[in-house]
Amino acid sequence: MKFYSTSDKSLRVSLKDAVIQGLAPGNGLFMPERIPQFPNSFFKALEDKSFAEIAFGVSQALLEEDVPVGELKRVVDHTIAFDAPLVKIQNGIYALELFHGPTLAFKDFGARFMSQLLGYFAKDCDKEITILVATSGDTGSAVANGFFGVEGTRVIVLYPKERVSDIQEKQFTTLGGNITAIEIDGSFDDCQYLVKKAFQDNDLARTLFLTSANSINIARLIPQTFYYFYAYAQLKDRSKPIVFSVPSGNFGNLTAGLLAKRMGLPADKFIAATNANDIVPAYLRTHVFSPRRSVTTISNAMDVGSPSNFARLMDLYENNHARFSADVDGYSFSDEETASAMHRIFNTSQYLMDPHGAIGYLGLKRYEHAYQNQFTGIFLATAHPGKFRETVQESVKRDIQLPPALEAFLAKEKSTIKMSADFRELKDYLNNV
Repeated sequence: MKFYSTSDKSLRVSLKDAVIQGLAPGNGLFMPERIPQFPNSFFKALEDKSFAEIAFGVSQALLEEDVPVGELKRVVDHTIAFDAPLVKIQNGIYALELFHGPTLAFKDFGARFMSQLLGYFAKDCDKEITILVATSGDTGSAVANGFFGVEGTRVIVLYPKERVSDIQEKQFTTLGGNITAIEIDGSFDDCQYLVKKAFQDNDLARTLFLTSANSINIARLIPQTFYYFYAYAQLKDRSKPIVFSVPSGNFGNLTAGLLAKRMGLPADKFIAATNANDIVPAYLRTHVFSPRRSVTTISNAMDVGSPSNFARLMDLYENNHARFSADVDGYSFSDEETASAMHRIFNTSQYLMDPHGAIGYLGLKRYEHAYQNQFTGIFLATAHPGKFRETVQESVKRDIQLPPALEAFLAKEKSTIKMSADFRELKDYLNNV
């Protein structure tokens, strides 16, 4: 299968080129030239399949022309090495827990898949691949741990100074080896701008083999479809419409869900649930996409003011607002609403949510209030609450125990390179590293 650019549909590249390039020329994002659709029999058989079997079936439909079956199975088995259970919170509302991987965040799925796929393609490269990634929190830790020790690769993580949690920071600043962390005096949007600027720089292109592991990379997007199918497989009662609420920042997760729907997933509606950085909910209300500088919230991984994957969303719906809004509703929530939801659910359901999952839950409740109809709601619990211990403890008014994996990261010493948001400084570093 070929992959085209959202900025130039006449451009067609192989999967290998799409994965290695990451970002298409002209800041475009790669999309598959066709989206396969599964028959009803595929969905009827899902409940009898394991998570890994489901993921392999989905990946085969998209990638079997480009990756040998045995290699693809190896990549999927490496990716799906932990569960994503569907947990009942209230009548009709479930959490899809995506935080049982090594860094306790949903991005472990995409990072592990991409690291293995890129490692497979890198075998034919005569130059080390430099993976440049911007993070607002969990991407950095997932990518750093996913690529740690992968031969032929070097990872450079850019993150905004004092805008990620201590635990998130420790997960990608303490590894060493082929992982380097750069602390930018600015926002996530500044970090994302620097990464895109680096890809566009002709001097760097001549000296470095650059790619990205953000959700702009198609190899990050594809595995995020897997757990939507797995969530459906775990539902016992499918008699009501199914609504997914997706806590969103750069909107890769929502894009993956809508891609799964296009492949036939029986989902009635998706909710773009955001914090104060409400770019997509505002677009749904006003028909105007208006990026702006991000603001800091307690759900920091979603503090994105210019979401890259909006280009993919518009591509899926051919820039048709009416078609997009038929499938997607958008709601935003304040820090106060988020903290209140975490407190309320813990007291009533004894379920501990992180601030991102709480926004996903609130999206379902807002949808329920707006439409007053019967549905089965699934919100994506994207990170373990321990990753935001101080915020969660303050919200639920009690101490929480960290998992051993997080305790181990906290005990390590961080090592970073400090930089301004001036691209010349990053370019000088990349040229001389």
